[in-house]
Amino acid sequence: MIEAIGLTSIPRKEQPPAVDNVSFEAHTGRVTALLGAPGAGKTTALRLMLELQRGRGITYFRGRPLHGIPHPAHEVGVLLGDVPGHPARSVRGHLRMLCAASGVPARRADEVLEAVGLVSLRDERLGTLSRGMDRRLGLACALLPDPHTLVLDDPARGLAVGERRWLYDMLREHAAQGGTVLCSTADPKEAARFADHVVTLDGGRVVADQRAADFARTRLRPRVVVRSPHAARLSVLLAQRARSTQRSVEVVREGGNRLCVYGSTCAEVGETAFRNGIVVHQLADELGDMGPGAGAGAETSTAQEPQPSSAAIDAQSGPDPEPGAAAALDSGPEPDFALPAPGPGPGPEPKFAPPAPDPSPEPEPAPPAPDLSPEPEAATPALDCGPEPEPSAPAAAAVPAPKAVPAASTTPEPPQEAPADDTPQAAPSQQPTTPRPTTVALPPPVLVRPAPTPLRPVRYEIRRAAGVATGYIVGACVLAVSALTAVLLARIGHTPQPRLLAAWPVELPLPPAALGAGLLGALAFGDEFRHPALAVDRGTVPRRLGLLTAKLFVASLTALALAVLTVGCTAEVLYLVYGSELVALPADWPALTAGWLALVTGCAWAGVLAAGVFRSTTAGLAAVVAVPLLVVPAVHKMTEGPSARGPVPFAGRLKDGLPPRWPFGGEQHLEALLRLLAQPVGGAMALSVLALLCAYAFTGLRSRVR
Repeated sequence: MIEAIGLTSIPRKEQPPAVDNVSFEAHTGRVTALLGAPGAGKTTALRLMLELQRGRGITYFRGRPLHGIPHPAHEVGVLLGDVPGHPARSVRGHLRMLCAASGVPARRADEVLEAVGLVSLRDERLGTLSRGMDRRLGLACALLPDPHTLVLDDPARGLAVGERRWLYDMLREHAAQGGTVLCSTADPKEAARFADHVVTLDGGRVVADQRAADFARTRLRPRVVVRSPHAARLSVLLAQRARSTQRSVEVVREGGNRLCVYGSTCAEVGETAFRNGIVVHQLADELGDMGPGAGAGAETSTAQEPQPSSAAIDAQSGPDPEPGAAAALDSGPEPDFALPAPGPGPGPEPKFAPPAPDPSPEPEPAPPAPDLSPEPEAATPALDCGPEPEPSAPAAAAVPAPKAVPAASTTPEPPQEAPADDTPQAAPSQQPTTPRPTTVALPPPVLVRPAPTPLRPVRYEIRRAAGVATGYIVGACVLAVSALTAVLLARIGHTPQPRLLAAWPVELPLPPAALGAGLLGALAFGDEFRHPALAVDRGTVPRRLGLLTAKLFVASLTALALAVLTVGCTAEVLYLVYGSELVALPADWPALTAGWLALVTGCAWAGVLAAGVFRSTTAGLAAVVAVPLLVVPAVHKMTEGPSARGPVPFAGRLKDGLPPRWPFGGEQHLEALLRLLAQPVGGAMALSVLALLCAYAFTGLRSRVR
């Protein structure tokens, strides 16, 4: 279960907090709805629960706070807003990437796709999905690690009726299998329809915490909506009839020609209009929202004083009220809410009987909860134009009311006054807490979870980098630019062979291959912050050492492959254009190869670390370009100048090697490394990578402290 205690957000300046001391519970096996109007604090409360936002209070998920759970994704599935994925990534590729991050087998992606009905769209790009398909994908991402708890922020926003029904059926099925579901919504009728428990927020505070049946009875009152050009006269007649029958009926004038009648039925309202020759343009059953505070206590009593839109009419008062007033009699029980079906089927009789004393409804301890099943079937009773024995009946021709779909879709059920021998309904009315039979099926549970291994982040990074075409496009552009640059440099002449093979003009700070490797390294972390697939339940991209090591490793492999392919392509192009004289192997090729590979790898590492520190691809690439432009001159000035204790510069001493000799020739490799660092670009790159690594470690420690 979920237990939220004292959730309070940090206020901004002089404004009150968006969430103030919110506490509630969401039990296992139930669907809990967090209800509130826009701005009531639903999203803030969910973010405080998931520790995505700073504030006070704590939330326990099955007895443990989220930061105390080793693998939060295995415990809590989160859907906040749209799916944060790269728009060019395929649906199946996105789920397989998340499988690698969560440590579940890759086949889990296909199982979840089949459960949410996206098998036919598995090769579609995320940027081309519709709103409904995006919601299905978001639910698939939440269900991927097989979590016990689902936390969703208004998942049905913008969906059609069929998509909403499917989504809520999936949530109820998850709860029926022993899970916990917490879902926010702004529609009270939806909350009463799909939830077992409703927590109402208003102004950042909990104003009601009750079962769905109690919520539907106290806040969603059945009413009859009437539109007539003689609305004022009809309201007076309805009040008179209510007084004569000693029933509690409230008529609210909602402006224009619209009336809302509480405590009556379509049959009674239509009969009153028919008998008095009043034209009716609309006659339909509806559920009225009584406001956030209606569910805080017991049933809402009828008004005792006049209101701006309605006035109380006592049954014992003498004169009739003015037109447009509301009739509120003694607080008797309200009639059951029903939507009669048209035709000869079950429902009210098609013709009104001759005037006779209306039987008073039997008193009940509490009015029943309205039926809220989502089938959008609604019809109004036909007003037959048969003869009436009333004197005013011949002058009034009954006007059949047009069909109207109520604001909240409901399942028809026979009203209290329906004959007992009518054709029975297909299914009796159900309480909102009773789960309806559903055909949805959740993906199979994950029975065995593999143990965490160092290869898990590496698999994630490989699937992330290979899932989009950006890396392939950058590599192809680097090879094409390098080949063209090498041909032009060979034509101009006066370029050393090592720079010719690397396509590195003297005028450029870095060769195209190094810039491409730096860009790919910057994209490794830049795409994480731009499309935070890993930050759904964490608020930000995790700064774990394993993820950083995996990114550096994959970036190194990519940089090495790019460096080798660049030299190979330029050599092949030069051989085809100018012959074999420009591609001869130089004598010191081992040292040149090591320096070339180290340069490209260093640029890739600098891009990864800079993008991780500054959270931007542009900043990562700028750091790579800044190394030869800013850091190299500073390092060159520091190392080339004479020191205070000797005339030989520091760089010259590094080039001379080490004084002691190591056994087995180990000093040769160390001397080669020192000579590489003694070069201005090599030393500057090493210092830059070290500084960026320290900055990344500092930011990671600071985020953990927060």
